[in-house]
Amino acid sequence: MKTLSRIFLAATLALPVLSHAAFVPPVPEIAGKAYYLTDFYSGQVIAQKDADNRIEPASLTKLMTAYLTFKALHEKRLTLEQTLTVSTKGWKIEGSKMFLDPKVPARVDDLIKGMIVQSGNDACVTLAEAIAGSEEVFAQMMNAEARRLGMKNTQFRNATGLPDPEHYTTVHDLAILSASIIRDFPEFYPIYSMKSFTYNNISQPNRNLLLYRDPNVDGMKTGHTDGAGFNLITSAHRDGRRVLSVVVGTASPEARAAESSKLINYALQFFETPKLYTANKPVSTLGLYKGAKGSLNVGFTSDIFATVGKGDAAKIKSTIDIKQPLIAPVKAGQAVGKLTVTLDGKVIEERPVVALETVEEGGFFRRLWDAIRLLFK
Repeated sequence: MKTLSRIFLAATLALPVLSHAAFVPPVPEIAGKAYYLTDFYSGQVIAQKDADNRIEPASLTKLMTAYLTFKALHEKRLTLEQTLTVSTKGWKIEGSKMFLDPKVPARVDDLIKGMIVQSGNDACVTLAEAIAGSEEVFAQMMNAEARRLGMKNTQFRNATGLPDPEHYTTVHDLAILSASIIRDFPEFYPIYSMKSFTYNNISQPNRNLLLYRDPNVDGMKTGHTDGAGFNLITSAHRDGRRVLSVVVGTASPEARAAESSKLINYALQFFETPKLYTANKPVSTLGLYKGAKGSLNVGFTSDIFATVGKGDAAKIKSTIDIKQPLIAPVKAGQAVGKLTVTLDGKVIEERPVVALETVEEGGFFRRLWDAIRLLFK
């Protein structure tokens, strides 16, 4: 019969216990259609408005175009040195461009910078056609990748973000995508901090005004159409933390920068994100029946963080519930219990606890002896 055993764990923080609660003011008023503010390391939502309502992403679409490009590079279906020639469709496309020349092939490296820094629609179409054969097939790949990443309310129709009634997403889904780029392709993320890029003797500035104003900001992407308004995804880091904001539907380039800055500063000033547990470091060693060894190290395969009001870290409490008895065989990564993190009695994080090692079945006499032991347990 399976039962639960509970392990009470103090968060591994060498911090003084404060006698007063952290001061966290209300979320500032944001002049936009929707927004989403999250901590990158904990994944916890700090603030949101209409997070799952459909919105027009405009050029924020290019985050997914970039994600699939980075994936193609990682899988060696493209190389940075490879050259591509813009098609007639890409050359004639409307909207922002990096001004590709149909007579001069461009390096993939330059196309990526043109897509990210200059928001070039011609670069997006050229990359999409190289990866998928056509922009239409590439859009199908975008949708498949969105589903894989957990973007539940997104549908893409093109690689650029040009208006289409069936091309939509949410600020929640855009936050998932932004975090995925930073997590999965850190080697390419610095491109998002480039303040300008020159191609074909034409220099264009990055339209993210916060790159010039806030030293903590190092990405990510702007977007605009008449229907969408002015959109901005911002990533900022300070004191070992990283926060992400998505703000859409503002009135101007200045407004999207100002409203995004409000959210980023709110997160960095009034919250903290301590690390509670380290990846692949055992948090407990548990008894194991019928195994080649009688114990099992358990923990987490990724670092565990929690975001709380600044000053509240020392009040975090953790418990782990383990399904007992644990019986071999057990595979590394197999869930064996659940971590619950609370603050003042409120659950702020839940994660599966997993086996950190594989333990095969023991020999006949070990299994027989443990079967007898289990009869009396």
